[in-house]
Amino acid sequence: MASNSTKSFLADAGYGEQELDANSALMELDKGLRSGKLGEQCEAVVRFPRLFQKYPFPILINSAFLKLADVFRVGMLGSLASIIPERKNAHHSIRQSLDSHDNVEVEAAVFAAANFSAQSKDFAVGICNKISEMIQGLATPVDLKLKLIPILQHMHHDAILASSARQLLQQLVTSYPSTKMVIVSLHTFTLLAASSLVDTPKQIQLLLQYLKNDPRKAVKRLTIQDLKLLANKTPHTWSRENIQALCECALQTPYDSLKLGMLSVLSTLSGTIAIKHYFSIASGNVGSSPRSSDLVRLAQECCYHNNRGIAAHGVRVLTNITVSCQEKDLLALEQDAVFGLESLLVLCSQDDSPGAQATLKIALNCMVKLAKGRPHLSQSVVETLLTQLHSAQDAARILMCHCLAAIAMQLPVLGDGMLGDLMELYKVIGRSATDKQQELLVSLATVIFVASQKALSAEVKAVIKQQLESVSNGWTVYRIARQASRMGNHDMARELYQSLLTQVASEHFYFWLNSLKEFSHAEQCLTGLQEENYSSALSCIAESLKFYHKGIASLTAASTPLNPLSFQCEFVKLRIDLLQAFSQLICTCNSLKTSPPPAIATTIAMTLGNDLQRCGRISNQMKQSMEEFRSLASRYGDLYQASFDADSATLRNVELQQQSCLLISHAIEALILDPESASFQESGSTGAAHADSEYERRMMSVYNRVLEEVDSLNRKYTPVSYMHTACLCNAIISLLKVPLSFQRYFFQKLQSTSIKLALSPSPRNPAEPIAVQNNQQLALKVEGVVQHGSKPGLFRKIQSVCLNVSSTLQSKSGQDYKIPIDNMTNEMEQRVEPHNDYFSTQFLLNFAILGTHNITVESSVKDANGIVWKTGPRTTIFVKSLEDPYSQQIRLQQQQAQQPLQQQQQRNAYSRF
Repeated sequence: MASNSTKSFLADAGYGEQELDANSALMELDKGLRSGKLGEQCEAVVRFPRLFQKYPFPILINSAFLKLADVFRVGMLGSLASIIPERKNAHHSIRQSLDSHDNVEVEAAVFAAANFSAQSKDFAVGICNKISEMIQGLATPVDLKLKLIPILQHMHHDAILASSARQLLQQLVTSYPSTKMVIVSLHTFTLLAASSLVDTPKQIQLLLQYLKNDPRKAVKRLTIQDLKLLANKTPHTWSRENIQALCECALQTPYDSLKLGMLSVLSTLSGTIAIKHYFSIASGNVGSSPRSSDLVRLAQECCYHNNRGIAAHGVRVLTNITVSCQEKDLLALEQDAVFGLESLLVLCSQDDSPGAQATLKIALNCMVKLAKGRPHLSQSVVETLLTQLHSAQDAARILMCHCLAAIAMQLPVLGDGMLGDLMELYKVIGRSATDKQQELLVSLATVIFVASQKALSAEVKAVIKQQLESVSNGWTVYRIARQASRMGNHDMARELYQSLLTQVASEHFYFWLNSLKEFSHAEQCLTGLQEENYSSALSCIAESLKFYHKGIASLTAASTPLNPLSFQCEFVKLRIDLLQAFSQLICTCNSLKTSPPPAIATTIAMTLGNDLQRCGRISNQMKQSMEEFRSLASRYGDLYQASFDADSATLRNVELQQQSCLLISHAIEALILDPESASFQESGSTGAAHADSEYERRMMSVYNRVLEEVDSLNRKYTPVSYMHTACLCNAIISLLKVPLSFQRYFFQKLQSTSIKLALSPSPRNPAEPIAVQNNQQLALKVEGVVQHGSKPGLFRKIQSVCLNVSSTLQSKSGQDYKIPIDNMTNEMEQRVEPHNDYFSTQFLLNFAILGTHNITVESSVKDANGIVWKTGPRTTIFVKSLEDPYSQQIRLQQQQAQQPLQQQQQRNAYSRF
């Protein structure tokens, strides 16, 4: 029976039909583990569980685990390099394993050496000579040399180390001309140059030399790949000669695949500083201009190539040259770029294959860039897009709508011209309920909202609603409503949200949609504001606040523990407080008419030595308003810092709200409270910033106009006059007349980042304190894990985590003693860098005062740009400081020694009495 089981196992294992015992079977599997082929190794590992099932003997299982551990030992060590990069015993183990006679162990040591070299400078310095000896050694097999050479790419920790690695690689490229050796050496060469930033121009020249002279296509493909890497990472190191050599190679090669790769490198360079350097030097030469250069000639030849990829890169190069070169006599280049884009658009818009869509994206991006850099060409670009929209495929139409929206955002003057064609197209699309048709409805509606700029006309609303009524997809309606809220078309958004209220199955979704409807209604109430009509402004703000309060109640009901809607709630609360502050300021300005200063106000001002008192009680009210707006600006700043996962447009929106508060605060101070010391230089500089949206453009226009009016009044009139109060009220109305934009982060969270903290020691019950003696220090260990969503690091990444630990005394116990102030509080801060999203650190806390202390640990993060974000969380534990036994014993002895003396004093007092 045993022999049959052995036979069946060995048959399954593929080692023949002969009957072997357990040890022989283990030896056969061991041969598979030590095989040089990865497939045989994996197969041997998979067979081990079957061996354990057939032969469950402790001796055999122990031997098998030792063999498996020997295989994975060094390889596992390499995976731990990011955690233990400076562990000396690990360094020593890797060096020893490189000298092993076991091929599996040597390969694992090579893997570990590469990982540790990337993490540890000490290990890289120590292992460099060892790797060099093995690579140059005659006894080292070629396959092992090919695995050892890539380790040299990590020798970039200092210039001397990088130079020695480069010399070795130069020698290898010359000494070993085989294809595999040249490819591996050149690629390692490139990675080393890109990481060390030393001799990068020499590496570019070397790659171009191989691209031009080496006939092997594999080597040419490798050089193009490496040139693309260097073009992305270090475009400033490319000289004119380098670009010229690459152009000559692209003009001479007969192979489309190689030409495509070279054009890809040139198109990458054309969008960087390298192209400006190329033409700035070229223009200094006699008879040389952008129109006559080889780069332009190559791009013009490739614009109409039968290969879509080559044509796309050629058009991209022409577009970048046209935008970058500021010469006025580039009409021929501009026409070539426009005609090339039009031909690509016609070709790719009729094809819905993935390759055609990728090429179309390149062409559309070039159109946006060309319209922005050369505004006089934008009209023809828009007309081409609108013409092609009618005959294009749905997938291409969606991309073209995105392009039109981007152009209209940059050049609002083009919006009215495209609105008619867009409405005609909107009437004829959306006949089917396919996903592409639904997406097209959303994209086209977005372009219409952008093109309208101001409130939608009744005709536009009717067309959109009529088209949406035939669409049963509520998600499409919601997306269009969301876009309307982002573009400030709150009237349209309110009606769409209203239509969706009865189409959701969850009460949380119902409350969410209801809150959006109320917010849109609230903002719609502010569209009736008119300058110089302050009573109407107060009624409009009051009506808006009514709907905002309804909306915040629904928004609170829509939140759940998993989705607390913290950003949305805080943003709306700030909007409510801002509207209330605006209303209060208008009432304060009106009080100058309803309650003017008393007749003795001037006398009171002279008596108190405060000139503002002659204005009456409005001066104190204005001071309170100014403080209120500064407080709101601070709260907007806190919201900004807490929004680590927000997109840039949402953050800019929050920043604009903060600037609105600071603007009104500054106007109050400059006009009324302190006209002499107010400075307009810092505030006026905000107008020079580039606006990326119509909302931002309009807000910046209001800021500049208000600052100009405040500046003119500040110089002409003394405060406080009716002109000053009218200026403040008009500034408020101007700000509120710009429809508020609810940006993407209000609806959608594309990036999700959270930190989870664990403290030790920690009590079993959170309400119970941790007992600590007052003469000892508590070692508080803080561990944390950074948790991400589906798109980690989409907008920004965590560089380091800042941990702040503070303690406060909650209640005292026992007598008060004289204790140094340093021992009474704990306030510490440490910065740690996460490794694989994990971090840990320790704090030593002192609790000299007896009683219960509250320890608060709060985390914040620092991104790659050095900006600190208050992401949280905030964790609290309690510590009870107890008197140590020795001090308690001494205190009791002192008390006992004092008791007879006190009793004797009492008896003496009684005897005298």
